[in-house]
Amino acid sequence: MTAYQVGVGSGNPVKRRAVEQVLDADAIESVPVPSGVSEQPVGHAETIAGAENRAAAVLGEGAYDIGVGIEGGVAQIDGADGLFLVMWAVIDDGERVGRGAGPSLALPDRIATRIQAGEELGPVMDDVLDTDGVARRGGAAGALTDGRVDRADALATAVAGALGPFVSKLY
Repeated sequence: MTAYQVGVGSGNPVKRRAVEQVLDADAIESVPVPSGVSEQPVGHAETIAGAENRAAAVLGEGAYDIGVGIEGGVAQIDGADGLFLVMWAVIDDGERVGRGAGPSLALPDRIATRIQAGEELGPVMDDVLDTDGVARRGGAAGALTDGRVDRADALATAVAGALGPFVSKLY
C-alpha cells in the first residue's frame, strides 16, 4: 500500500510505530481520538469495538485515505485458563474494514487479579516493574516476553492482519 495518507487513531507513539512497520505511506499521522470503550477493555468484543471506533473517528479528523485503530485489552480465551493480554487493529477506508489480532499473552496471576479487581493494565505494569509509562515503550508484551516481542512488534502483527483485505486478492 503506497501513496496513502494514514491517520492513526491514537497519540501513543508505539501505536504509530506499529503502523509505520507495516505501511509504506506518504504520511502517517497520529491523531488522538476517543475509543468509545472503557479505559481497560475487557473481552475481544470490547477491544475490537475500541479499534473500530478509533479507525472510523480518525477518518473524520483529516484528509486520510485510511484510518487505523489499535486497541489493547484483556480477555479470557476458551480452552485456556487465566486472563490474557489481547490486541486488535482495524483499518478502515470508509468503504472496507479489515480486522486483525496480535498475539495473546497470558497475564501472571498477580497481575490478572489486579485487572479483574478493576485496575488498568498499564498502571499495574508500571507498579510491578517500578517504572513509569511502560505502555509508551515496550509495553506489557515486552515485559511478559523479556523483550523478545515488544509492544510495537505485537501491534504491528495486528495491523498486518487488518491490512489483508486491502492487499490480498484472496478477499
